[in-house]
Amino acid sequence: MTQPTPLTDLRALIRNRARADTSALFLQEAARDEVEDRVAMVNKSFSSAGIVAAFPDLWQGRLANARVVGESDILPFSQGEHDLLIHSLGLHWANDPVGQLIQCRRALRPDGLFLAVALGGQTLHELRTCLAEAEIAETGGLSPRVAPMAEVRDLGALLQRAGLALPVADTVPLRAEYRSMWHLMHDLRAIGEANALTARSRSSTRAGILKRAAGIYETAFPGADGGIMASFELIVLTGWAPDDSQQKPLRPGSAQARLADALRTDETSLPD
Repeated sequence: MTQPTPLTDLRALIRNRARADTSALFLQEAARDEVEDRVAMVNKSFSSAGIVAAFPDLWQGRLANARVVGESDILPFSQGEHDLLIHSLGLHWANDPVGQLIQCRRALRPDGLFLAVALGGQTLHELRTCLAEAEIAETGGLSPRVAPMAEVRDLGALLQRAGLALPVADTVPLRAEYRSMWHLMHDLRAIGEANALTARSRSSTRAGILKRAAGIYETAFPGADGGIMASFELIVLTGWAPDDSQQKPLRPGSAQARLADALRTDETSLPD
């Protein structure tokens, strides 16, 4: 049986991470801060956290007794090892995101909390649009340049597939202004998010494509101060390892009171 071609070239991803400027990881810092805020809002104490992060040093010392590991296909966690598991900004590059979630679920103790942040489908939609329009105009074809990122409803469904209870997925939109498309692309390399797709073109992008794309960008997505706007979407996933103490949904038809009575309104039957 032929194995499917992986979406991500892991060697390229590792290379991109190694070339990153660790003083410029604004996106990873935003993801970390979002996770920390949400953990602080949970009315429960955690004694053993596991953290999966592209840049482990960014998490060192942030949570007491936390074990921080880098990205890998096989996560080095034992079954039931942690009561809190965090996956920070790496799922969008995972060749098997469901497998990552299942491994995290397995590493959680009953009623343990899982939190993940991944880049969502609205991330860099401006850059993708401009590069695609420019390449089609210059060559008549199109090659993958930005990783396809999932929508919030798709990632939310993965939580259930992984066996996590009380699943919730929501988004945190971020907007940044750059002087030009060139500065945006430089920043993406600096944070380790350059193109690592297996299907990417191995030859240098034609100068004409980039120049045309930069011009399209300036016209289509202008910034307030004369630059360009770039969108990032953080999707935050929350789920719990199943436990008997958790709330369970009621069986359909088992309600003891009518919703119309609670709302003090009339109930109108819909036609068949």
